Amino acid sequence: MKIIENLNSNEISEQEIFDEIQKIYYNFKMNNLEFLVKNYQTPPGAISLVENSRILLLAGISGAGKDTTKKYLLKNEEYRDIVSHTTRAPRENNGNLEQNGVDYNFISIEKAEEMLKKREFIEAKFVHGKIYGTSVAEIEKANQNGQISVTDIDIQGIAEYKKMSERVVAVFILPPDFETWRARFANRYSSAEEFERDFEKRLPEAISSLEQALEVPYFHFILNDDFRNTARIINQIMHQDVEFNYKDIEVRVRAQKLLEDVKTKFLELQK
Repeated sequence: MKIIENLNSNEISEQEIFDEIQKIYYNFKMNNLEFLVKNYQTPPGAISLVENSRILLLAGISGAGKDTTKKYLLKNEEYRDIVSHTTRAPRENNGNLEQNGVDYNFISIEKAEEMLKKREFIEAKFVHGKIYGTSVAEIEKANQNGQISVTDIDIQGIAEYKKMSERVVAVFILPPDFETWRARFANRYSSAEEFERDFEKRLPEAISSLEQALEVPYFHFILNDDFRNTARIINQIMHQDVEFNYKDIEVRVRAQKLLEDVKTKFLELQK
């Protein structure tokens, strides 16, 4: 805190003092938010809401087709998109800036703090200095309309929902195989160099997601060879859950094979 130590000297400007105070305030806010999230407890009414709602949670490795599948499901009015809240700024995807209320509900740090204190989240997490969470209000809207709440969420978030209710349906979407996944991912990039650089970074994330999903018994694994067929299968699971249990064993084997292929590629790149 060199600037604070030299407040009485002529070595610093008013702007530097202001910047230092802003930094201290920001760090205090971040520490407070992290504390609130770490100690957050879902209110009993929200847990009851989850238990009595139809909720579909989509997970999968990046590029497996979660977004496309979800968009197709949402053409059916029985489904309602659950838009998460976040304190991060909107990003640009494929030349399009994310929209508030569509991609995320973008909120200020102060608003996130208020929602945490009022216990307005179903679940919330603190990731790289940013808050992500699902509000109670989002689930309530779907439940009041008799709709199925659907959102894509990470493995840890799904685990939180499963603690609240076993009735929550969790689906893990897989590409048919490693090469198809790699080709789909490459289509997102304008240059091979950019793709290779980003793809290598995605491999550890894919390994972690697959390992965590395979460790638990509650995921329905679905091979996404065609998003329309994938959406159809998911819709059947939501209405005839039991009939698809036998298929999960076969697809879990495919998921394990994909995990092994991703690990092999990752190790090759580390040499």
